[in-house]
Amino acid sequence: MRLDLGVIADMVPAGSRVLDLGCGDGALLEELIRRRGCQGQGVEVSSEAFHACVARGIPVVAADIDEGLPDFTDGSFDVVVLSHTLQATRRPALVLREMMRVADTGIVSFVNYGHIGLRLRLLTRGRMPVPRLASKRWFETANIHPCSILDFESLVRGQGLVTDQPVILAADGGPAGGLAARRPNAFALAAAYVVRRDPGPGVR
Repeated sequence: MRLDLGVIADMVPAGSRVLDLGCGDGALLEELIRRRGCQGQGVEVSSEAFHACVARGIPVVAADIDEGLPDFTDGSFDVVVLSHTLQATRRPALVLREMMRVADTGIVSFVNYGHIGLRLRLLTRGRMPVPRLASKRWFETANIHPCSILDFESLVRGQGLVTDQPVILAADGGPAGGLAARRPNAFALAAAYVVRRDPGPGVR
């Protein structure tokens, strides 16, 4: 399992009802279900990844999350996970709203395209850089809405949501410290955020 998925697994309370959107081969759900006592459900649009989940014995449905989550009722999960998937969606704002409709807590991870190294490579070379945590070139990646940490935080606020407990990620996918933790938009390679509905003034 990717190290960053281990970080995300640690952000999920044991025994939670978890929906993993864009669950890939089901490695995260396998960890949560078999070792952390969670009830898990995956959603995956790729037929290859869908069958990989089935082979693992992971509950999964084939669906396009850009169309919303009509098969899931309000509050039917405790946590919804969106790991390295938001940037590959056509309608990221809708996906965020739907996440928070079906659960009180969302966990979103993504590569930070505001990283200073990516900015400098684009400036000096004039070509789209390849982030260290996303090894595919621009014409191979599924990402159609790459964003920075500041972009993501702005999107969340615009949907009436708040972020909580961000984990700044290093090149190996584990937690980062130092300058990346102090100035994440410029120096973090990736991040994982807890997202919640805004409880309103005076409630936090």
